[in-house]
Amino acid sequence: MSASALLRTLFNYQTWAHDELLERMEGFDPELHRDARHTAIRLINHCLVVNQIFAAHLVGKAHDFSMDNTEHTPTLKDLRTAVATLDRWYLDYLETMTPALLAERVPFVFTDGDKGFMSREEMLTHVVTHGGYHRGEVGRLLRQESRELPYDTFAVYLHQAEPSRRLQGAQEAQAA
Repeated sequence: MSASALLRTLFNYQTWAHDELLERMEGFDPELHRDARHTAIRLINHCLVVNQIFAAHLVGKAHDFSMDNTEHTPTLKDLRTAVATLDRWYLDYLETMTPALLAERVPFVFTDGDKGFMSREEMLTHVVTHGGYHRGEVGRLLRQESRELPYDTFAVYLHQAEPSRRLQGAQEAQAA
C-alpha cells in the first residue's frame, strides 16, 4: 500500500472515529456529567484547533491561533459540525497530493513560537495520531461516567468499512 493510500485510509478512519465518539458524547448529561462533558468537548476542540493549524501549515497559509485551543468552549453541536467539515477538508486535500508533494518538507511556526520543519506526510500523520491520543482521553472520561465507549480501533473500522475482509479472512483460514 502506498503512503497516499494509507493516509487516505487513516483519514477515513479518523472521520469515522470522530463521528462515533461525538455521537457517544451526546450521551453525557449536561448537568449530571457537566465536568466530564466539558473536559471532553475541550479535548476534541483542542484537536480541531490543532487540525486547523496543521491544515494552514499544509497549504502555506497563516492561521489566527495563538494557542492550541480556543478561549470559549463550543457547543457539542457546533463542534460536531466543525470537526466533520475539517475531516472532509483533509479527505479532499489528500486527493490533490502526489508522492512528491507528500514528501515535500514545509517550514512553519508552532503556536509557542518554536520553528517546525516537517514533510506533508509527517504533518498528516501527526494529525491522525494526535487525534487518536485525545479520543482515547475522551474514552476514559466516558468510561468513568459509565457511558458506552465507541469501538475506536483501526481494525474495527477496516472491517466495518469493508465487511468482505471478515469473509476473506475466514476463507483464508479454511484453506490453510
